[in-house]
Amino acid sequence: MVSPGTLAAFAAASLVLIAVPGPSVAYILTTTLRHGRAVGLAATLGIETGYLAHVAGTVLGVSAIIAASAQAFTVLKIAGAAYLLWLAVRAWRARTPGTLAELGTSTADPPSGRSAFLRALPIGVLNPKTAIFYLAFLPQFVRPDAGPAWLQLVVLGVTFIALATVVDAQWALFGGGLRRLLPDLRMRVLDRIGGVTMALLAVVALRSTRRAVG
Repeated sequence: MVSPGTLAAFAAASLVLIAVPGPSVAYILTTTLRHGRAVGLAATLGIETGYLAHVAGTVLGVSAIIAASAQAFTVLKIAGAAYLLWLAVRAWRARTPGTLAELGTSTADPPSGRSAFLRALPIGVLNPKTAIFYLAFLPQFVRPDAGPAWLQLVVLGVTFIALATVVDAQWALFGGGLRRLLPDLRMRVLDRIGGVTMALLAVVALRSTRRAVG
């Protein structure tokens, strides 16, 4: 089993990476601003659940194949960028009327927590930098004398997801507070900002290399 000292060192190193905003933070924040804190938290859980695919991939060796094969990595990278671009187009073409305050009093129902969860799931799964992070980073904390390697990888992977959940949830809470502070922000402006942000992140994803871990 992973020792407390190793787990603490891994957690400290992971928090440095988690603190850097990326596609997940952008999606959580824009979703929260549009639909409220509860929907933003559901999106957070969707993204973190998507990370389980990388844990499974690391344990089963799929991530090793991605790291060793330029073609496999390119496919994953393009798929992730394509999904971000799809989100960008949807946000840019949205014609949501009114302001945040008016949206909050609208009779239209916001997306359900289940819908927000499912839409966020691919963001966690289709992230090539996360896949490489799990491959390059987790094995550094596996100790031969600490039991089965696969069990150590699972423990470390789940620990990372737990930390990411706590940190990313703060963005949803922050977005909920920001939503109350900016009641006059027009929804069309938010749609355009969200679209541009997702498009830029798609470009970053396409430029990522197999050596990137953050």
